[in-house]
Amino acid sequence: MTKLNGEQYLMRIFIGESDQFEGKPLYQYLVELFRKEKLAGTTVIRGIAGFGAKSHVHTANILRLSSDLPIIVEVVDTKEKIDQMIDQIDHIIQEGLITLEKVNVIKYTS
Repeated sequence: MTKLNGEQYLMRIFIGESDQFEGKPLYQYLVELFRKEKLAGTTVIRGIAGFGAKSHVHTANILRLSSDLPIIVEVVDTKEKIDQMIDQIDHIIQEGLITLEKVNVIKYTS
């Protein structure tokens, strides 16, 4: 049984839906990597609109359907595990944004 509570860290990775790594969607590669590395959990969120450093708008608007919608990969775990993952993914993420913040885990059990 895995238990995680108290002050932990949330890493958010902002990428595009069409981003790839080793022939896979980047978000899928990251989820598989985080699972292999036994992080507490990962969630992928698909955005309906957004823009990044190049200010190019990506949207799910029917009049301007984008095939590169924003993707956010969220991971919560200890500072040590998150720091290890940041070192591992630095070369994988060619374009995007990675943020890190403290979170208070109220309940996490498996």
